[in-house]
Amino acid sequence: MNDKNTLYILWTNADLDTSLRMVMMYSTNSKVYQWWEHVVVIIWGATAKLAAENAQVREAMKVAMNAGVRFTACAACARQLGVVETLQAQGVEVVGWGEALTQLLKNKEPLITV
Repeated sequence: MNDKNTLYILWTNADLDTSLRMVMMYSTNSKVYQWWEHVVVIIWGATAKLAAENAQVREAMKVAMNAGVRFTACAACARQLGVVETLQAQGVEVVGWGEALTQLLKNKEPLITV
């Protein structure tokens, strides 16, 4: 980590409007307009279920991925919500994020929490 050209977006808010009009919009535009070299969206909590099951969100994620946004999900959350396989089928990396998030915070990496 320790890369100031990477923006991390910790996506915990499962509100549809917020998901589409902040997380998806900003992450996609950040790549399209080259505001950030790398953009990583971390799916955490209830957003795992939203990302796996909502057609609008899935389509917006596909557009973001095509623009170069990387999606990764908290493995514990995805397991508890029963969506590991669905997320993986969408191209989302499912891994443990507790320690990695702690390091991002300690290193003062660019991080937006939504």
